[in-house]
This record gives sequence, structure tokens and C-alpha cells, in this order.
Amino acid sequence: MPRVRLDVAYDGTDFSGWAVQPSRRTVAGAVLEALGRLFGEVTDFRMVVAGRTDAGVHATGQVCHIELPAESWHDLQPSLLRRLAALLPGDVRVHAATEVPDTFDARFSATFRRYHYRVTDAVHGAEPLRRHDTLAWPRTLDPGLLNAAAAGLLGEHDFAAFCRRKEHATTVRAINRLEWGRDLDGVLVATVQADAFCQAMVRSLVGAMLHVGDGRRPPEWPASLLRLTARSSEVTVAPAHGLTLVAVGYPDASEFAARADATRKIRTLSS
Repeated sequence: MPRVRLDVAYDGTDFSGWAVQPSRRTVAGAVLEALGRLFGEVTDFRMVVAGRTDAGVHATGQVCHIELPAESWHDLQPSLLRRLAALLPGDVRVHAATEVPDTFDARFSATFRRYHYRVTDAVHGAEPLRRHDTLAWPRTLDPGLLNAAAAGLLGEHDFAAFCRRKEHATTVRAINRLEWGRDLDGVLVATVQADAFCQAMVRSLVGAMLHVGDGRRPPEWPASLLRLTARSSEVTVAPAHGLTLVAVGYPDASEFAARADATRKIRTLSS
């Protein structure tokens, strides 16, 4: 069963997130249905994804891996992307399908995930063609204040105040990039990169920073929440539609297994 990496993009507007859910339209469900029509519906693809995006969140750089029947994979490989394009709905595309070593794990071998969050503070709101991936903010935002708030969140911290805690899971994460800038069209874009994120973390961070950017909170406020050991009721989760997963990074193939082993260990700040 060859292991195959799929690079996937999607408009999350009409999906109930990535993960398969009964009676709901999901990205994984759409991809698996198309694969089933090509490789046989009884095939167990053992799909693993780099990050399960929530309902309404988009992706241009999502990664997953699957296991395919060897004979069918070799027969269909040359035409697989074209065949998938014909079977998938228009709001999902598979950009690449690459055979990888068995040591590759789309989730645990990843070294970083990078997201963009788009916000416009234009008085007329989001442009019609970008309304599904750009949040319209009703107050003027100051990029200097946004970046001042972001600076206090860089590094390794316990982000419990910004996460939906899961049992037996850590909320310690290491953010190595967090910055705001304006595009040529004037839209503010937050770039957020970390080794991993817990559920709702990026949107919670954005929500906190936006309240600094419009002057309602001081720049040091988001960082002050890092002392908390539980989710903060003061933090507003930014809407899903402004968020896009744009990249997932991986080490060299020789390091896939070691990276996966390290990621599986529950990390604490003291370590």
C-alpha cells in the first residue's frame, strides 16, 4: 500500500470543516468520495491530515496522506489529478499527489503550520469577490498596535487562555512568526506560524489582537492572558471565514520518523 501525500486547497464556506461527519458536507468526505470512485469504495485509505480546519476555514496549502492499492496507484498516477478534478466539487482541488516514504506522517511529521487571516477596515466593508475570505471590521485598525500586541505572543507559551482544551492534550505551543501588514489593496493580513495549534487558537489570538488594533485594549493585554491556565472569557474568537491555512512545513525525508516521534510527546514549558 504506497503512502501518497495529497496537497489540497478548498473554499471552506460551504463545508462543515475538514473531518468526516455523518450527514454533513466536509472536505475529507468530498475527497474520500472522489477517491472511492477511482480506487473502489471498499478501500481503507487511512487518511491523516496536517490540521483539521473548522467549519468555514479555507486552505490553499493543506496536506494529508493516504494509502492506496499499489496496482491501482501505479495505473492511475499519471492521470490522477485530472480525474480528481472531474470528480471533486468546484470548491475543492487536489494540487499534487506524491508517493512518500512510510515514515511520512502528514500530521506528526510537520514542523510548522502557517495561517493568514484577512481583515478589512474599509468603511464600505469587504470587496464582493473576497467577502468569503475577508472579515469586515467596523472600526479603524492601527497596524502598529496590532504588531505591538503580536510581539508579546511570540515564543513558546502555554496558550490555555486562547484554546479549547482537550482532555490529555497540551496547550503549550511555540509561535515563531506573528505579524500584521497591509496588502496593496489595503486589507490587513495577519501571518501566524507555529509548530502546531490547538483548536480555535489562531482565531482567538486574532480576536484579541483586533481589540488592541482598534484601541479598545492596550498592546500588552493579549500577552497578559498567558498567565491563565484556562480559556479566557474575555477573548472573542474571530469569525472562521477570514482564516486560511496557507502552508505546512516538513523536514527532509530522512527526518520524517524522528520528527513524528518528537511531536507525539506531550510537551510542557519546563521541557
